[in-house]
Amino acid sequence: MNGRELDLAKANKQDDFYTNLSVVEDEMRHHSAHFKNKIILCNCDDPRTSKFFHYFAYNFEKLGLKKLITTCYKNQDIDLFSKNNCEKAVYLEYEGDKNGNKIPDLEEIEVKELNGDGDFRSDECIELLKQSDIVVTNPPFSLFREYVDQLVQHKKKFIIIGNQNAITYKETFRLILTNKIWIGASIHSGDREFRIPNDLETRSKNVRKDEEGNKYIKVPGVRWFTNLDFKQRHEDIILYKKYNSEEFPTYDNYDAIEVSKTKNIPLDFKGVMGVPISFLMKHNPEQFDILGLSASAGYNKDIVGIPFRGTKDARCLVDGKNTYARIFIKNKRI
Repeated sequence: MNGRELDLAKANKQDDFYTNLSVVEDEMRHHSAHFKNKIILCNCDDPRTSKFFHYFAYNFEKLGLKKLITTCYKNQDIDLFSKNNCEKAVYLEYEGDKNGNKIPDLEEIEVKELNGDGDFRSDECIELLKQSDIVVTNPPFSLFREYVDQLVQHKKKFIIIGNQNAITYKETFRLILTNKIWIGASIHSGDREFRIPNDLETRSKNVRKDEEGNKYIKVPGVRWFTNLDFKQRHEDIILYKKYNSEEFPTYDNYDAIEVSKTKNIPLDFKGVMGVPISFLMKHNPEQFDILGLSASAGYNKDIVGIPFRGTKDARCLVDGKNTYARIFIKNKRI
């Protein structure tokens, strides 16, 4: 059984990934203090296979949860619960162990049918969202902007999986800039493996099958996005380099220097620095201010955060060459 991210985009089968339990466990252990007496909602999950449901159901008492709600998109066979074959959107409510065996038995899980298709944007699913305290799931990457916007509108705490490229979305970066969302604790580099539907056709070389014929794919750039604080977020980046103009050239079109690797941030530079988006995996808000982002050819004052000068190309340029997406930062302690 692997956690499933529902294909709410419908047209994009590549959104249909199943999150491994180890991926869930590695992140949740950093946030356990936030879960006590809270209602957890997993609203992009098939509860029959979801490792999000599995994790919270089997750790319900240990985490001190108040309730667990999991919604299921309509094209699911709920035979495991109802003993009937149908295509109905359902949601589950679990309020903890009742018989003392510390296992979420079927008779302890209340299964209810939804009137609609289980889309997280539907009125009835929004009502479940309103009841919840913390949302934890793997939403469709293709609907990431809309999904996060809904969470922010309803002022919800959340821990969700997304692609690293979402950092450069204007909608997401505005939240990062205002310290309303940040990168989670456990995934800062490398690929992560997800299970995919066995009938999904893909040309990717990163697909494998296990002994039972289940398909898995390695996905690059996966990250957790959250607005729950954790200890590691407040640890300083250890700086050891000193500034010199040859190693850290000034951009052609911004009054800022190029720092190609986070580990090379100079410890003695007082001005603005452009760093890779991977900087966010180690960002301590007490150590550095985030001023803006330059990630495209167009200049957007609200997003870039510092004045543009010189050329027509608003990307960060060194001797006319593009350095790709850069986050502008400034050391708060100098």
